[in-house]
Amino acid sequence: MKKTLAFVLTAVMSLSLLAGCGNKTAAPDSTNNDQPQQQTEEKLSGSVSTNGSTSMEKVIGALSEQFMADNSGVSVTYDPTGSGAGIEAASNGSADIGLASRALKDEEKAGGLTETVVALDGIAVIVNAGSKVEDLSVEQIAKIFTGEITDWSEVGGEAGKISCIGREAGSGTRDGFESITGTKDACKLDQELTSTGGVIEAVAGNANAIGYASLSAVEGKDTVKAVTVGGVACTEETVLDGSYAIQRPFVLVTKTDAPLSTAAQAFFDYATSTAANDLIKAAGAVPVAK
Repeated sequence: MKKTLAFVLTAVMSLSLLAGCGNKTAAPDSTNNDQPQQQTEEKLSGSVSTNGSTSMEKVIGALSEQFMADNSGVSVTYDPTGSGAGIEAASNGSADIGLASRALKDEEKAGGLTETVVALDGIAVIVNAGSKVEDLSVEQIAKIFTGEITDWSEVGGEAGKISCIGREAGSGTRDGFESITGTKDACKLDQELTSTGGVIEAVAGNANAIGYASLSAVEGKDTVKAVTVGGVACTEETVLDGSYAIQRPFVLVTKTDAPLSTAAQAFFDYATSTAANDLIKAAGAVPVAK
């Protein structure tokens, strides 16, 4: 009887030990199942190349700086070559995103390019800071640049031969200006310059000069003066409401059937979102994202 009882007690103790061992083995698994799996978001990295309009320098600079601050693993570069070169760079793939300060032409779209308007910009008509001329009509501006009006005395200024300063062929600013004023291929320029800054400097240094430049580039300058056009000043408000006559779009140019890299797409999405509106305004242009 004692032998039987001892056997039973031994069996029970063995089973208890086995059960205990089993529980210790299973415990880590059950603990792991109860803990949520931590997922880390992949950090954005890479480079984004932009190329084109010199008039977009302030806008693209502000957007690039903030985007790189938010995404330390991404480098955004800007090559100020002019709108025509920027469009070509997007077309041949030497840049991720082309920059144009004009709308794409039908043949450019047919050639596989897509335009996305990121902002609007007024083209300010500028004269030397010392000029007495305050306002010109679109018709007077056209006559000045085509050589029909040659002296400032004809439009309310002091006598002096007018010197017309403009941008080079292929410039988005020039294309926009000539398209709006109806002076395409008819302007008679004393100087053709390859940058917006160059035009501003040339007008600032010549008491009888007149030129045109992006609103964003002219704001804050005291060496030149933007005349009103038809009585309307070139401001963000008048550009947005359409009352200022000489304005054009700032365009991001991409290949229609070629997807952007992850980094380039992220920058594109940011630049065209409402999150970028304040930066675009601060750069002197008028945002269009809503």
